[in-house]
Formats: sequence, C-alpha cells, structure tokens
Amino acid sequence: MTLCCLLTVGFRANGADLDLSGQAFINITSDTSANAKNIAFDEARRQILIDALMQYSNEEQLKDALASADSNDLLNLIASSSIEGEKLSDTTYSANISMTIDATAAKQWMTENNIQNWLNDGDFETRFIVLISTQDKLTDWIQLNQISRQENIDLSTQYIMGNQISVELPVKDRAKFTIAVREAGWHYNDQDGVLRVWK
Repeated sequence: MTLCCLLTVGFRANGADLDLSGQAFINITSDTSANAKNIAFDEARRQILIDALMQYSNEEQLKDALASADSNDLLNLIASSSIEGEKLSDTTYSANISMTIDATAAKQWMTENNIQNWLNDGDFETRFIVLISTQDKLTDWIQLNQISRQENIDLSTQYIMGNQISVELPVKDRAKFTIAVREAGWHYNDQDGVLRVWK
C-alpha cells in the first residue's frame, strides 16, 4: 500500500462562526480500488481531525487517541464531506477530499477520550438576537433574568440603551423562551429572524 497526502485546514473560532474544516489530497494503492477508497477516506478523516483539532487540544493526547480510534467512531465526528478530482484504477484511488468536522461531536469525543481541550460549548452554539422594549426597565429586566434562570437559558446581553435591550440566546432555547415570556405577560413577534419582545 502506498500513500500520498497533501493537507490544508481552515478554521474560524469566533463564537458561532467556529468552522472546523480541511482538505486532503489522497493517493492510495491497495488490492482493489474499493479498498483503496475506504483507506483514503479513513486517512483523510484522521489527518483533517488532527490538523483542525490540535489547535484546540493537547496534540499528543489527540494523536494517540486518533491512532487507536475505530474508523466507525470517527465517522460520527464528520458533519459533511465532498470529493473533487476523483480517479480510480483497478488498485488505486486518488482524490481531493474535503471534510467539515461536527464541533459538538468533536468536543464530546475528546472529553470521553480524556483529551485536554479548549473547545467551549458556546463556541459552536448557534444563537439569535432578541430585541426587548421595556416599560419599567429595571423591573422588566429583573423579570426576564428570572425567566432565563428558571428555564436554564443563557441570556447574553449585547447592549442596554434607554428602554431598549438587545440579547443573544441559543437557537435551541428559542421556543422555550418565547413560551415563558408569553406566559409572563409579554408580547412578541418575529421579524427577519429577530425576536422582538415587549410589555
């Protein structure tokens, strides 16, 4: 079996913009092209995971875990993949393979495998904006904070200006937050993805 690999990895680590992705050129020779393709994808997956995640983890622990990891377990860490320039012969497979890592799954896998890492859940949590109009700023703000604590919702304040408050919430908590504020006597509507809430 022969292997040729050229790898490039891109990432952004700006809160919800976290993007762990990479590309590898793989050229594998095995007994059949089907086996070569399976080996190529496994090799690309491991290389992209190493190069993307080592920036957020203990590199030695990560490499050791990936070296001994089952291929099927690593499949769950990949959110999407694509192929360009695929070439096959009877025994050879080559292609440019691109993959995007599922950051949440990667965080969980590293934690389960005792890999010291610095990926925070908030780094890859999709959030949305809530614009709040208050009548009594202090009283209303206290009530909203009580609601967020009771519902276990992460209320991230962006700014407070006059009677206007802007916060960010995790998308997964949108329905729960909307129901809670409605039951507390607030009104709301959705305008272009921004939730507007008022008394």
